[in-house]
Amino acid sequence: MLTLATTTSMRDTGLLNTILPGFREQTGIDVKVIVVGSGQAIEMGRSGDVDVLLTHSPDAEKEFVEDGFSKQRTPVFHNDFLLIGPVRSSLRGSTPMTVSEALSRISAENLTFVSRGDDSGTHRKEEALWKAAGINPTFSNYLKAGSGMAQTLRVAEEKQGWTIADRGTFLVLKKELSLTILVEGDPQLLNPYAVMLVDPARHPHVQTEAAEKFLLYLAKESTQKLISDFGLDSHGQPLFFVN
Repeated sequence: MLTLATTTSMRDTGLLNTILPGFREQTGIDVKVIVVGSGQAIEMGRSGDVDVLLTHSPDAEKEFVEDGFSKQRTPVFHNDFLLIGPVRSSLRGSTPMTVSEALSRISAENLTFVSRGDDSGTHRKEEALWKAAGINPTFSNYLKAGSGMAQTLRVAEEKQGWTIADRGTFLVLKKELSLTILVEGDPQLLNPYAVMLVDPARHPHVQTEAAEKFLLYLAKESTQKLISDFGLDSHGQPLFFVN
């Protein structure tokens, strides 16, 4: 049994349901999946509660490696973040904006913004984006959902507010939402995912051999094709791009 800690976007997009059956079939290894924010997943790795991590919080991942809890961080695929919000808004109709310009206007106009607020990779990215824009988001309509990506999108829909979302989860839920994209393609919005094996020197009980097989499985050409094609049939575009 391999214990994998991963992010809500892996569950909400359905990617794990696509790639894990092949891993079981090829290796005979069952996978116990624990779905949490990246921050919590990394803490579980630090405490030795999981064998392998699939997360999207680069700074925290690098710190995890530097602190000796994993020998390396292996990038495996990526997508991007989006700034999405209500169709009817003072931000619409303006010339194309960078994400920093858009966040500055959201703050200045005290528009509703819904944060994950859960120490996930998405939440950390959002915090970095506010910082890059030179803003401390303390305006009164800045709200914290304290939940996963799908639920945060639903709260943003209910409040008709703005939020940062990963493209994959947004596309999966798009039919349920009236929210649309305002900013995409900004280099600051890149969203890389990486795998880290918990170092047995720290936690001797971890299933290192199974974790290594999982990493090798993700790197196989057939698995890379599954990931590259994921979303094409249902959304007309891939939800993730392999490295």
